[in-house]
Amino acid sequence: MTTTPHHHSLAAISPDRAGALGLLSEMIKIDTRTQSTGESVLARMLVERMRAHGLESELQEVSPGRFNAIGRLRGSGGGKSLMFNGHLDTNPPTEGWTVDPWGGLVDDEFIYGLGVSNMKAGCASYLVAVEELLRSTTRLRGDIILTFVVGELQGGIGTLRAIESGLRADYFINCEPTDLAAMTLHAGSLKFTVELTGVTRHMSKREEAIDAITAACSLIPAINTMTFGGASTTAYESVNRAHVGAIRGGLGRETVDSRPPQVADVVTLLGAARYAPSQDVTSVLNDIRTVAADVCRAYPGLEAVVTESRNTTGFPDFPPFETDPASPVVLAVNGAFATVRREPQRTGAVRPYCFYGTDAAHLQHRADMQGVVCGPGGRYNTMPDERVDIADYLDAIRIHLHTMQQLCG
Repeated sequence: MTTTPHHHSLAAISPDRAGALGLLSEMIKIDTRTQSTGESVLARMLVERMRAHGLESELQEVSPGRFNAIGRLRGSGGGKSLMFNGHLDTNPPTEGWTVDPWGGLVDDEFIYGLGVSNMKAGCASYLVAVEELLRSTTRLRGDIILTFVVGELQGGIGTLRAIESGLRADYFINCEPTDLAAMTLHAGSLKFTVELTGVTRHMSKREEAIDAITAACSLIPAINTMTFGGASTTAYESVNRAHVGAIRGGLGRETVDSRPPQVADVVTLLGAARYAPSQDVTSVLNDIRTVAADVCRAYPGLEAVVTESRNTTGFPDFPPFETDPASPVVLAVNGAFATVRREPQRTGAVRPYCFYGTDAAHLQHRADMQGVVCGPGGRYNTMPDERVDIADYLDAIRIHLHTMQQLCG
């Protein structure tokens, strides 16, 4: 390969539409629901494809039978290295699909499939970008590292395995779906449990009872609308959120539901919270305890116990992620987006995606790398007939190409 003059922009490349959509459709057709055998089928396919294009590539075992696919395109030397990161595992399908979740259907506007937004389109976009780079006359000075991980839905164990193996780059781009915005801040996540204990009586004497279900009906909206103390900036406060997603109520610790004529004396609420870099798990739990105590005052004798929900599988939670919007990687992505779309890129704590957890947090905190979250998809994320705008997918490829040129030389 010969070196292209510096003024030539890789963003000017028009990706092979049929080839790009063909790869993504092929990935969708492999069922990679998290912890299924399909994860490794897709990982092996990607390793073989990368090898066929001349990349160094390997299967990296995460746990027995589960593998990351890792690829590296060596640069000529002297340039910064760039890692792309994305996960292959998907959520389960929901009710309401009108197309085959694993059909890889393409129409004039969208490509459909389970996990296409979260996040096979992101993964395919950076593989296609490297393949387009190899077809061009440009040779970069820095290395490009491609990571296709499993276990993101178990707290990012695939990316943590890659980090533990020593895999590093100067910069990273995590391609979780942001509708091509540059996300520089997202919340950390924790799960919590609230156990309410009242006093039961038969409904004939319910005036003497302390109804845990009625109290829960007051507490849930109070939790769902709260923010947390210690947010040192308005941006940090903007990523605060709490939500109660499950409720169990009835008699006793077993929440027996066979006696509806009796007032329920125990209710358990299961919830999740999102918090900023200036906050932590302890302070968030204490804030929830304060809200619960306020509600309890309206129900004399009611007890509320708030605890962190311990993950019995040992999988980690995602800490908050934050990067300087003026860092080289963010500015490179901003510039690439502006070149491709001819407009400024949304940058910052981008809603609603700032409430997600991503592997970017592990790459920042565990690997001490600078990076940004930017990928195609998002608006139709994790819903029936999940889909991605074809235009966004193809533009993501162009953005990656321009970013590689700017960062890697």
